Amino acid sequence: MTDATPETPTPAAPAAASATPPAAPAATAAPAAEPESPTGPKIKRKKPTMRACDEKDAKGKLCCGHLKRWYDYPKEIEALVGKKAEIYRCEFCQTIYKPGLSQAPRSYTVRY
Repeated sequence: MTDATPETPTPAAPAAASATPPAAPAATAAPAAEPESPTGPKIKRKKPTMRACDEKDAKGKLCCGHLKRWYDYPKEIEALVGKKAEIYRCEFCQTIYKPGLSQAPRSYTVRY
């Protein structure tokens, strides 16, 4: 019977010990997930007569979202593209497009 008494506390001890280790890996896993956040918007050059987004997702599928002129962009974007810049943004993936170097700006009035 002396052998039965040491066995009784032994199963209780591993149960208490197993509750402690899962808490430790969960605490280390949470900070590792934070750096995976996006660093910022993707900025590309718009090709002449381009009206739809040509960005591909992880599966290789084209976004094809409409490129819309973006007038009131936040200060973070202004620091990236410049003040009063003519930029376009995809309506789905929010990729930012700057006008192509060969294109005339569309920010002026119509001239004849």
